[in-house]
Amino acid sequence: MRTIGRISIAALIIWMIVSFLSCLKEEKVYMKLGKKPFGKTADGKEVLLYSLQNKNGMEVRIMTYGGSVIFLRIPDRTGQFADVVLGYDNLDGYLKNNPYFGGIIGRFGNRIAKGQFNLNGKPYQLTVNSGENHLHGGTFGFDKVVWNSEEIESDTTIGVRLKYSSPEGEEGYPGNLDVTVIYTLNNANELKIEYNATTDKPTIINLTHHSYFNLAGAGEGDILGQEVMINADQFTPVDNKLILQVN
Repeated sequence: MRTIGRISIAALIIWMIVSFLSCLKEEKVYMKLGKKPFGKTADGKEVLLYSLQNKNGMEVRIMTYGGSVIFLRIPDRTGQFADVVLGYDNLDGYLKNNPYFGGIIGRFGNRIAKGQFNLNGKPYQLTVNSGENHLHGGTFGFDKVVWNSEEIESDTTIGVRLKYSSPEGEEGYPGNLDVTVIYTLNNANELKIEYNATTDKPTIINLTHHSYFNLAGAGEGDILGQEVMINADQFTPVDNKLILQVN
């Protein structure tokens, strides 16, 4: 009887392992990762568009120009789908008139007064592109460069890895900066964005994402009736020129 018991337990373990691997395979089958050309910049650089879709029908489209999210279709509480981020349907709109729609912002998100800062006792002057201030990385911030890209897949996620090397002196910033941004989508309807950067000398950095959201869906009126709560212990106050207030 003990031998039979051991065989039964071993069979159960094998069945559990096979079932687990089958579930992972099934999860992967229902996720779709696509890539296609999306046009070229004025200087001839090719822009790619990636499409990530999970088994629930949630879909995100990310282009390599600016690492921008140009489409995000998600279900609401009743299961109705809508594209909830604002943007353009083609590359030309982003090249001509783009208020940072869905882009990666860097090297420094938000405003720096008069484009000036001191680091380790040395003053630096950045590009001024918003009145007298430096905004979102300057005239040609990370939202306006073509990122190198590669598809990534795991047992539970699909995604795209974007890389850009910002040379020392770009927009006035010190240090060479290598940046990696990873977008991943899973079957729990989670879109995750991971940022990583390394530099060869002291510098400042504040990377962020810049989608404009309308939870009713793009083209479905304004957002004045929508509310959002951020569960935070602190917030950053700004003055009437949207510059950080330092007490």
